[in-house]
Amino acid sequence: MTEFSVPAKFSIADDENCTDIIFGIAAKNPEQVVFRHKQGADWVPVTARESADRISAIAKGLIAAGINAGDRVALLSRTRLEWNLFDFAIWSAGAITVPIYDSSSAAQIEWILRDSGATAIVLEDDGHRAAFESIDGLPNAVSVFQIDRTDGPGAVEQLVAGGADLHDDEVAKRRASVGAKDAATLIYTSGTTGRPKGCELTHANMLSEVRAVLEGDILDELIKRDSKRLLMFLPLAHVLARAITLVAIEAGAEVGHTSDIANLVPEFAVFKPSLILSVPRVFEKVYNTARQKAHDEGKGKIFDAAAETAIAYSAATERGQAGLLLKIKHTIFDALVYKKLRTALGGECAMAISGGAPLGARLGHFFSGVGIPVYEGYGLTETTAAFSVNTPDGVRIGTVGKPLAGNAVMIADDGEVLLRGGVVFGEYWHNPEATASAITDGWFHTGDLGTVDADGFITITGRKKELIVTAGGKNVSPAGLEDVIRADALVSQAMVVGDAQPFIAALITIDPEAFPAWKQRNGKDADATVADLTDDPDLRAAVQLAIDKANETVSHAEAIKKFRVLGVDFTEETGEMTPTLKVKRNVVAEKFAADIAAIYAK
Repeated sequence: MTEFSVPAKFSIADDENCTDIIFGIAAKNPEQVVFRHKQGADWVPVTARESADRISAIAKGLIAAGINAGDRVALLSRTRLEWNLFDFAIWSAGAITVPIYDSSSAAQIEWILRDSGATAIVLEDDGHRAAFESIDGLPNAVSVFQIDRTDGPGAVEQLVAGGADLHDDEVAKRRASVGAKDAATLIYTSGTTGRPKGCELTHANMLSEVRAVLEGDILDELIKRDSKRLLMFLPLAHVLARAITLVAIEAGAEVGHTSDIANLVPEFAVFKPSLILSVPRVFEKVYNTARQKAHDEGKGKIFDAAAETAIAYSAATERGQAGLLLKIKHTIFDALVYKKLRTALGGECAMAISGGAPLGARLGHFFSGVGIPVYEGYGLTETTAAFSVNTPDGVRIGTVGKPLAGNAVMIADDGEVLLRGGVVFGEYWHNPEATASAITDGWFHTGDLGTVDADGFITITGRKKELIVTAGGKNVSPAGLEDVIRADALVSQAMVVGDAQPFIAALITIDPEAFPAWKQRNGKDADATVADLTDDPDLRAAVQLAIDKANETVSHAEAIKKFRVLGVDFTEETGEMTPTLKVKRNVVAEKFAADIAAIYAK
């Protein structure tokens, strides 16, 4: 077994908790801006003192409403300032936050409320309330607080008024009663298979994540800046978004919130983030959209040459071998192409962090070569977001970096990645069987397959449960193939199949945003749907190019021999995707069983 550990210089006292982050800043530097709140077209500053006062007022309202220390309070809302205020307020009342994705169905909401035993829920709007009210037979009464209401004061105003008669000492007492070892949150895994499990993360887990990230050098350049901003657009129910928000606040960055993904790029131009946190699919979309726009404007050859130069420059720089000719080409394309891409992201972005799924070396080198290094990390809900990450002083694109301080990784004999350390959870909520199967001798079994080199850089190669074994006995990890295929602008999703079959195949969906332009370029009827063209020779030829690129990365036995274009895309609404944009393989296999069978029919 291969093992690598990184010691921590920091420590966490028994009486610390996550509320110390915001209240600590308010005590030391009350006028420091911690949030930016969108009001009309402006981003209005919110100071640490204003934030702490509002959090304390909401916490008093929760206490007055009967929320006791240790109670679970569900939080169902899109990404917005109030999400963070309620999170801190719930902690300040001594309670435990149970985040729920705003896109969750009534059945999912019911399961989380029932399993967690939540005594209250904070909802965003009438749609969420309708979903909640459709639930029958919860085992205990659940108080409801709705943020946006048209028939009266919203949750913030309601709770502030309700707790106005309580002394601030009540909140101070509740805060003091919460220690590092106490549960901070129950995060229900998005569940690509089976029912979600409640992952219990302590305040020590959350603070370990914050301090380990800040102990490394990944944010050094950002911290040195006088002005630093993070525009948070990922769902705050996702552990990565939530943890990095805490990191940003502790690092002195101003955090803005938006859930308007369709207008994200225009918002970048106004907000001018210095740090972007995202998942690989967003970076893929940025690249594919820029490339498609260039091709539509007749500048495709220039963009493609610039992209290849950026990739080559980044790879050569990483090896310390960037030659003069390559540097000259890079400088020319910086003026022609790269500067425009940086401007599209606000012009102030110094770096980006990618997590949630593999980014892929090609995309990583592209953004690095453009001048926006994307530092890829790795982690799960059970590791309080990032367990490992590449940093400016320690980056190997294609890997997910070294363990954060205070953590260790071990590769089991079968290739499974095992983790332990300050960020690793202790148990699943009221589920000792799941806990026992996940943690053995202090090591968390991730279910991921990977390697770790002598310097501690971790490479994830696939999922243990997703490993495909063909009829010929060949083990194939689908993740690498799927990543390459999805990098094609025309492709939305790819799922490799072939378990117990004679060869490897794939199900392909078409990107609905790229499809209209493709039809126009290829002389297709503008009204034609993907379903109309699944067998179209031109469409299949375009997809085949993406398949060919993927096949170049594997052996002949692992290569995709056939594929099927599906008439519909995978979405969260139709059940094939999780809220974190991972494909639910079992759901796809069941829903499209006939398509898979058709691939292998003789």
